[in-house]
Amino acid sequence: MQKQKIRIRLKGYETNLLLDSCNKIIETATRTNSVTAGPIPLPTRRKIYCVLRSPHVNKDSREHFETRIHKRVIDIYEPNSTTIDSLMKLDLPAGIDIDIKI
Repeated sequence: MQKQKIRIRLKGYETNLLLDSCNKIIETATRTNSVTAGPIPLPTRRKIYCVLRSPHVNKDSREHFETRIHKRVIDIYEPNSTTIDSLMKLDLPAGIDIDIKI
């Protein structure tokens, strides 16, 4: 029989919020006697936008803006029902995208 595992992927624009939510998840999992692995950092995705400063002239004058999406993975091994219930009741900040696979 294969052991049960929960994989949680977190995405966010700010690293501080991302690390705080990772710490909350790990703390609740260890409080319910589950084994955790992570947070494992995944590559950061950079999206760069190039915008003309002037709408009519000066095509050489441009501004560059970028957004960074930081990602982390947390694995929870051998979760029990109290672990799943406490993870469902966990309050995480806005701006963090959570993807859970069992």
